Amino acid sequence: MIFPIELSVLGNKTIKVSFPDIPSAITCGKNEEHAIEMALDCLLTVFTAYMHDGDALPQPSRIKRGQKGIEIPPMVAIKMAIYQAMKERGITQNELGTMLSCDARQIRRLLDLDHNSRFDQIETALHVLGLKLAMAVEKAA
Repeated sequence: MIFPIELSVLGNKTIKVSFPDIPSAITCGKNEEHAIEMALDCLLTVFTAYMHDGDALPQPSRIKRGQKGIEIPPMVAIKMAIYQAMKERGITQNELGTMLSCDARQIRRLLDLDHNSRFDQIETALHVLGLKLAMAVEKAA
């Protein structure tokens, strides 16, 4: 899951990062490397806010030739998929907790993008939501 970004230089030489798929998300950095680092933090903050508010999560558009992108960490992408599946099926955190025989606090941690959830819990949640995880390992660019 890679979200395209647009970089531009501001008057004070800082680099602004905007996201075509998420117009409300904007950040900047002192140079391009720092701006890209801040872009991931910005995306995770926006996704957390969307999830807190019960909003649908945006999907990334295709990266165009010459365009840079921010790759979402795999665990975050999985948690976003769980959240989106719950939203699509109308399942609350309490209901998912009942399905998984755990309390809502554990479900909040499962959906917390900053929490390092256990893989077995992730797999079980995906299973009860009718999903399965498919992974691929590729050579680094």
